[in-house]
Amino acid sequence: MNMETRTLPKDFLQPTGHGECAVACPASLSTESTLAEILLFARQDGASDVHLSTNAPGNLRKAGALRQVTEGAFTADRLAQMLEQSLPADKWQKVKETGDIEFVHALPGGGRFRMVVNRQRFGWDLTARVIDKEIRTFEASGMPASCQGLTKWAQGLVLVAGPAGCGKSSTLATLVEMVNQTRDDHIITIENPIEIVYTPRKCQISQREVNLHTLSSANALRAALREDPDIIIVSELRDLETIQLAVTAAETGHLVFATMNTNNAAQTITSLIGSFSPDEQPVIRNMVAESLRGVICQQLIPASDGQSVVPAFEVLVMNSAAGAMIKSGRTNQINNVIATGKNEGMVLLDNAMLALVSKGAIKGQEAYRRAINQNLFAQYGGNAHG
Repeated sequence: MNMETRTLPKDFLQPTGHGECAVACPASLSTESTLAEILLFARQDGASDVHLSTNAPGNLRKAGALRQVTEGAFTADRLAQMLEQSLPADKWQKVKETGDIEFVHALPGGGRFRMVVNRQRFGWDLTARVIDKEIRTFEASGMPASCQGLTKWAQGLVLVAGPAGCGKSSTLATLVEMVNQTRDDHIITIENPIEIVYTPRKCQISQREVNLHTLSSANALRAALREDPDIIIVSELRDLETIQLAVTAAETGHLVFATMNTNNAAQTITSLIGSFSPDEQPVIRNMVAESLRGVICQQLIPASDGQSVVPAFEVLVMNSAAGAMIKSGRTNQINNVIATGKNEGMVLLDNAMLALVSKGAIKGQEAYRRAINQNLFAQYGGNAHG
């Protein structure tokens, strides 16, 4: 649909998910459970995701693995009934018309859940990500101490990267909350969708959601630059225009935090620069080299006890060596900078996982599956228990 013909919904105010919960959390689930009961059960159980699908039992993802939580399978009619009874009328109407919808569902007293609902050939699918009620403290996040320094810059670009579902939003929220508690600044967030609702502490915070408060991330970024912000948060750098504006904002005196779906620091920088046309890249390399403050990459790895997940972090803190490599187009050598930058708080993801394996926090097999250099974990390659 052409952007000129699109309009925003008239009702743009969102519930927070705070307050008293009117629904009791059940001791077990069945296909007759309400959506609210299923979501509350998932939160109490410590699950990260809920999966409901036509002709399949209900499943929860916990510690990286799916677990069946209903005896029977959901029929198409039962799922349709559940969705119609539970979703806001406009959301249910939209998914019936378009076949897909993504939004955050707030359950009063039960918190917030990122929902994806779609049609498939047998009926309906629903996936719900459980959003933490509380923002993790820096200490609880597991981030290396060097990441704390990335919140203290007056201007520049800080990227949080990792594959989908690795906890980037939670890490970003921890960094934003650190700023919120320690600085007297104006923060503007541009999110798709808004997951975590911030309570202003020392900062003024304006949260905007794409397709609810603005037509696009690029529109919101252009507007933000005229709203006297100190810090701009972009939930994800997805398209060229948004990337261009984010880099420009970092260059023009703002501190910009954003996420990208990339696996390590070198790939993140390569992907960022590679979004531009070849004739633009020399200029962009210089801009990124001057404005980038650091990259945090992460993975969530099942713990050895199978009861939780453990974060592993790669951290690049920009220095002159990293800047020189970016300017000269040698981003494939960024790992060398990280490997030799231990005293500056840098760490390679593989080394972080090696440390977790040596402590017994994760299994070598899990590290092998996620490693950039699998030779470091070759002894675990065929050992599911190592």
